[in-house]
Amino acid sequence: MLKPFYNIEAIEAGLDEVGRGCLAGPVVAAAVILPRDYKHSFLNDSKQLTKVQRLELEKEIVREALAWAVAEVDNLEIDKINILKASFLAMHRAVDKLTMKPEHLLVDGNRFTPYPMIPHTCIIKGDAHYLSIAAASILAKNYRDELMSNLAAQFPFYGWEHNVGYPTIHHRKAIGLHGPCSYHRMTFKLLKEEVDQLVEEEIEDLGFL
Repeated sequence: MLKPFYNIEAIEAGLDEVGRGCLAGPVVAAAVILPRDYKHSFLNDSKQLTKVQRLELEKEIVREALAWAVAEVDNLEIDKINILKASFLAMHRAVDKLTMKPEHLLVDGNRFTPYPMIPHTCIIKGDAHYLSIAAASILAKNYRDELMSNLAAQFPFYGWEHNVGYPTIHHRKAIGLHGPCSYHRMTFKLLKEEVDQLVEEEIEDLGFL
């Protein structure tokens, strides 16, 4: 079972982002403040859960959280400031939107741009260790998956309803055939000259092709 908090003395918000490695769409972050006594038997890193589980957990998180927020940085901003800064900015925007001010930020990852006047702690693979970060990962992923699925209706070539913008073989081939669209990150390497067969097979096994 995941830990309920890192700093027992503070109002703590868990932060996580999704979409950093995508070729298209925004990077999305969420911030969640859970009650100190909150417990859940299978709340976990969003990547370890099925879509049905994530959607069910989202309902509970929204209902039980003391405060929560989701924010994004779009592909145009990513191209201007780079993906790392954009990821931190998305997290800052999520904190900005919280209806309760946290006293400590628990951040998934190993780096973070400090938020003004609020101390933080970075936790590598934090979404597999702390409930608030796991909750944030679920809200961010559900929001972004739905967004990319909706965009897929406008741009059907790229298979975003399946790969949500990640660099699958299908996605790269579609960019090669049809070119990029207004939601692609133009500073990213959208095409590869060669694709390693083992990588292709691994992505196929994950169901992205």
